[in-house]
Amino acid sequence: MSSIQVFPAIDMRGGKCVRLFKGDYAQETVYADSPFEMAKSFAKEGASFIHMVDLDGAKDGERTHAAEVIRVAKELPVKVQIGGGIRSEEDVRFYLENGVHRVIIGSLAIREPELVANFIEEFGAERIVIGLDAKDGMVATHGWLETSNKSAIEVGKYFAKAGAKYFVFTDIATDGTLAGPNIPANVKLAEATNAEIIVSGGISSLVDIQRVKEAAQNSSVAGVIIGKALYAGRFTLPEALKEAE
Repeated sequence: MSSIQVFPAIDMRGGKCVRLFKGDYAQETVYADSPFEMAKSFAKEGASFIHMVDLDGAKDGERTHAAEVIRVAKELPVKVQIGGGIRSEEDVRFYLENGVHRVIIGSLAIREPELVANFIEEFGAERIVIGLDAKDGMVATHGWLETSNKSAIEVGKYFAKAGAKYFVFTDIATDGTLAGPNIPANVKLAEATNAEIIVSGGISSLVDIQRVKEAAQNSSVAGVIIGKALYAGRFTLPEALKEAE
């Protein structure tokens, strides 16, 4: 059985580590005061890659938590992928030139697809991740506050054709709910794009990780982002890493 990559998640709002319920900014739980200290503990527990999200940036369209992100990228022995508030070439360049390994582009990919296709060409498919956050199969933007008229599959096919290698797919209905991931939707996207799909939203148990791993046997599903389950103590990061091997 092939292994999958585990990405512990750090969602940042107001300088703290938080989790939202189904992306609702009004339903927030604060889990830690310092994103850097949280990243440090994940690194100590064996994480090789950390998924960071600037929730304020996603909503307001600017790099609000850039200092925390760059500190993690530069001071800890982990790779970092960052999403939220990346709305221009300047934002992409800023993060990549300051030690961040990959940037995740969501809203901009819907609003200006040609521009983002150019990013893949300019910065390389290894560095640009397309973030698809879907409500009932349709892509949501601007911190999930708006829903577009584009389906995740449609957008996925466009960017796969443009050379995208990685997609993070979040089913908003499951995010922060511990209700289990939407595996069929991820597999469908994998089949439509043949790109590496990172499953996000709803992971609640080691069994869920096992399910993602099983999906990876017959598709290009390649990784899993874990947030609330770690913070809520459903299992530890070392247990998740072992399960994903």
